[in-house]
Amino acid sequence: MTATAAPLLESEALTKRFGGVTAIDGCSLAVPAGTITALIGPNGSGKTTLFNLLTGYASADSGVVRLDGRAVRRPDPVALYRSGLTRTFQQARVFAELTLIENMTVAVHQPWRAIVYPAVRRADRERAHELLAEFGLGRLENERAGRLSYGQKKLLEFATVLMSRPRLVLLDEPTAGVNPVMVERIEERIRDLHARGLTFLVVEHNMPLVMGLCDPVIVLDHGRKIAEGPPAQVQNDPAVLDAYLGT
Repeated sequence: MTATAAPLLESEALTKRFGGVTAIDGCSLAVPAGTITALIGPNGSGKTTLFNLLTGYASADSGVVRLDGRAVRRPDPVALYRSGLTRTFQQARVFAELTLIENMTVAVHQPWRAIVYPAVRRADRERAHELLAEFGLGRLENERAGRLSYGQKKLLEFATVLMSRPRLVLLDEPTAGVNPVMVERIEERIRDLHARGLTFLVVEHNMPLVMGLCDPVIVLDHGRKIAEGPPAQVQNDPAVLDAYLGT
C-alpha cells in the first residue's frame, strides 16, 4: 500500500443502534484502492453490522458512506453492485436447486435475493466457465449447488460475486469453517485477484492469514475503531491486546 493511495470506500462517523445497544459507534474507516484491507475484532465487536451498513443491507442512524469519494446517501445493494462493489456473507448464499453455472449467470443480472433472470448471454456463460475453472469448480459446473461441500459453497459464492467484474469485494469471514486446504485455495485466489487490480475488505478471524495477507489492518471493539495500520504495528498495539486478551 502506498501512502498516497486514495480511498475507494470510506465511512465517516457511522453509527447504528439496536434499541438501547450501540452496535456501531461513530466509526470512520477507509479502504485504499489496491489494498487487501482487513477488518478484525473480538466476537460481537460490530464487524458484520459495519459490513451491512457499508453494503446497504442495513441503514445507519447517522454518518456517511463514500464510494470513490462520492457520498452514498442511502446505500443500496443493487446500486452499489452496479457501481462495482460486491460482497459475500458469513454463511455462503447459493441457490441450492440451481447448478453452479446457473448460480453464476443469475448473478450477472441481479445480486442476491433477486428474481432469477431467464436469459443467459453467451459472454456471461463463457465468463462463468472461466471463473469456475479458476476456482477449481469447473468439473462440477452442471451439479446442483446444494450438493457441494461447505467449503465448495464458499468458493462458489466468491466466484459468483466476480461475475460483474467488480472493483471492490467485501469478504465476510471467507475461511470460517473450511479445512486448511480450502483456506489455502481461498488465499491463493485473493492474492491472484489482488495482483490483477482488485481491492478487498476482509472480515476474518484467522489471524495468521490476516497478518500474512492484509495491509492495512483495522480493529473494531464495541463498535469503535481502536487501531489501524500495518499488521506488525496492530499486533503490538496495547489497545488491541486488551480487546482480544483482556490484558
